[in-house]
Amino acid sequence: MRPGTLLRLALAGTRTDAARVALTALSAALATLTGLAALTVLAVAKPPGSQWTQSGQYTNALLREPGLRPGVAFALLLLCVPVLGLAGQCARLGAPGRDRRLAALRLAGATPGQVTRLAVAETGVASLLGAGAGLTVFEVGRRLLHRPDAAGRLPLPTDVHPAPAALAAVVVGLPLVAALVSALLLRRVTTTPFGVVRRVRTRAPWPWPGLLILVALGLFAVIRPIVLWYERRDVVMPDSIVPLLLALGGLTAMIGVVAGTGWISYTSGRVLHRHGRGPAALLAARRLTADPWAGSRTFAALLAALIFGAGAAGVRADFQAEAELTRRTGGGLSDPDFYLRAMDLVDLAVVVAMVIAGGGLLVAVAEGITSRRRAYAAQVATGVPRATIGRSLLWAALAPAVPAIGLALTVGYLLVAGLLPAPSGGGFEQRICEPGPQGCGANGTEPPTEWVPKVTVTPDVPWEQLAWFAAGGLAAVLLTVGAGLLLLRSATSVEELRVT
Repeated sequence: MRPGTLLRLALAGTRTDAARVALTALSAALATLTGLAALTVLAVAKPPGSQWTQSGQYTNALLREPGLRPGVAFALLLLCVPVLGLAGQCARLGAPGRDRRLAALRLAGATPGQVTRLAVAETGVASLLGAGAGLTVFEVGRRLLHRPDAAGRLPLPTDVHPAPAALAAVVVGLPLVAALVSALLLRRVTTTPFGVVRRVRTRAPWPWPGLLILVALGLFAVIRPIVLWYERRDVVMPDSIVPLLLALGGLTAMIGVVAGTGWISYTSGRVLHRHGRGPAALLAARRLTADPWAGSRTFAALLAALIFGAGAAGVRADFQAEAELTRRTGGGLSDPDFYLRAMDLVDLAVVVAMVIAGGGLLVAVAEGITSRRRAYAAQVATGVPRATIGRSLLWAALAPAVPAIGLALTVGYLLVAGLLPAPSGGGFEQRICEPGPQGCGANGTEPPTEWVPKVTVTPDVPWEQLAWFAAGGLAAVLLTVGAGLLLLRSATSVEELRVT
């Protein structure tokens, strides 16, 4: 098959196929923008001087201080997780129609390899278009936002540009990774002239993801002992150790929580089947036990955002403890309010990530109702009320979502709690300076001193913030399921029984 023919067939299809390509391109554009923004922050050169020398050309302290810029870049990169989750959900949009189109191509003489390349090309081309659009928006926005003030200082790092190699890695690497992931997911799919057959896992999920969560907690917990080991021996620690452990531990925790949702779904289905009352609960129980991995696919981006949000809540609680320590002893952080204001930006990033994840949830719910419309129409034709089907969908969403959200918040908080010790200070004498022109010892006398006792401030568990994140997650699930139920009446029409 020639490349031109492959490209033309990849972009062909109905309005649903066009919407899938557009949403995939939009997700790729958002991921490209986020990645380029993180690379721009990392491209800010450290000024000459000590390690505490700040970049005075910026008005934002998060950009001025060299020690805070990696954290800003890391937060921007974490925003890519829900965006990529949205792309994965959009790829499943209109799957029945695409399956019929691929089967028709097989019936016309296309080989299985050609059909697979066609599906991979669709994802790759859409991602490439989105990455190109994201690069264009980045370059245009960089020039429009370059507005120095009267002192020549900038609110954003528009005076630097990512390295060409890093730029190419994002713009070219993202579509390539999307195409490779699409090819990997098609390993379990067999396209025949009579339809598409998917090989699904039928055995019950095992609780092995719990081991991944324990490994992630251990990786975060060993960071401080490693740092102390280097400090006691007066040896310079390699700069890559702590970021590597943080990235590896965070990724392991996300995989463990998302994969564990499959076991949670299966267990929730069994409990609901045994103790549920009414046809809606029993229908939801059978659906959860028949396809427990649907919860992992649906809630992946939302759970990743909640893990990060719970970790941010733990960091905020540590900063609040540092502020209390500064009030009691006069030591600790010089400006704790600055760090608390920085955490407000992190919370905003978490909210944005949850909104993006909510978009992915909406696509997943709509796709699930559309793909099962013949089964739902058959149930309605045999006398099952639409309200019962709607309640079963609500049960199937909330039964795994509630414990999975609780698990994500618990893991995110425990990661930070094991990393940051309780702030302590004091145990020294300090001079008491009288207010006024005399100051401290200005008249030749030694000022009085007072003993500051050693104080340890244990950070409080941020129950309120964790509760808000939990409420936000559940609200996202309820809103998306409620919006998806609007499609239920048209999807359960008796005419759907004649759809082939």
